[in-house]
Amino acid sequence: MERELLYGSRRLTRAQARVAVFAWLAWYNRKRRHSALGYRSPVDYERQHVRSITNLDLVA
Repeated sequence: MERELLYGSRRLTRAQARVAVFAWLAWYNRKRRHSALGYRSPVDYERQHVRSITNLDLVA
């Protein structure tokens, strides 16, 4: 996070740093792969889940 978010940037106030960290974490947690999800990102996992539910509804 430090390298991606703060390295090379200007000095941030405490409030600016808090907002920047929150935004970075929100992005990172949607993109990173999770072992519990079969090494897929949460977004990819949810898309596949919705597709599987939709396919089940079409078959029934």
